Amino acid sequence: MIRTVLLASACLILSAPAALAQSHGAGHGSEQAAAAPAGHGHHHADFESGRFHVRVDGHGPDVIMIPGLGSSPEIWDGTVAALGGHYRVHRLHIQGFAGAAAQDNAEGPVAAPVAEDLARYIQEQGLERPVVIGHSMGGTIALMLAARHPDLVGKLMVVDMIPFMGAMFGGPGATPESVTPVADQIQAGMASGPDDAYRAQVESTISSMILTENLRAGPLEDSLTSDRKVSAAAYRELIVTDLGPELSRITAPTEVIYAKFNDPRMTPEITDGIYAAAFSRLPGVKLKRIEDSAHFIMLDQPDRFTAEVEAFLQ
Repeated sequence: MIRTVLLASACLILSAPAALAQSHGAGHGSEQAAAAPAGHGHHHADFESGRFHVRVDGHGPDVIMIPGLGSSPEIWDGTVAALGGHYRVHRLHIQGFAGAAAQDNAEGPVAAPVAEDLARYIQEQGLERPVVIGHSMGGTIALMLAARHPDLVGKLMVVDMIPFMGAMFGGPGATPESVTPVADQIQAGMASGPDDAYRAQVESTISSMILTENLRAGPLEDSLTSDRKVSAAAYRELIVTDLGPELSRITAPTEVIYAKFNDPRMTPEITDGIYAAAFSRLPGVKLKRIEDSAHFIMLDQPDRFTAEVEAFLQ
């Protein structure tokens, strides 16, 4: 059942809000962009990487925000605006997504190398145990960072992502090895399938992952301007990566914000059970389900999401 849900949404997690990143907000989530505070300009961090580049806004304690597959920094516009410039927010734009050149992400895995370069970014920029917030694939990257470099992360928030997405494709007994064939099949279809079919799948998936209809256009264009080969490789990596055994290495206080799976067969209670089991090896983790939202909680429930982030940053 869950496998059916995720197979249908495979292209969507890849297709989050992104491509407009290079214009830094033009046309992306216009309601949120209009709310951005005047006078709080941004700049790009002086950091050499072929994996991502970083947009920096505001002044104060450091917060790193990692968007999902195919998403751009603009997915966080409303959240950053609500923070009012009181934090120094570092927003990643991953190469190959949302119009950015693929560079070092053109071949091979994406999430794990990004996590390693993010660890280097924290060290080279002199950040003192920043708060790290990741959505979807960004949540996977955040978990990798916190587990593999625990001394670098002060707090961790994961938004709508579980440690082993492959379990959704292979059932309770799934292993990275057992789901590799389906992961390979999905990668091949995403990377080289007909353009018309790909666009139709993306449109359908975005509709299922963003309930707020007037906020879908930006994520749709972001997805369609992402490099399909990079997106496909990254999605395969998510399916075959099991971070469950690494969760016990995380020392940062961790909160997981999630929405009920957008399928009528998936009750809130079933969703809660899936998340509780998925994060059972992370002591002290706090799990919070947000009502009336799909995958992009920051778009569907911006006020509630911002309130959760602000409380978490205290």
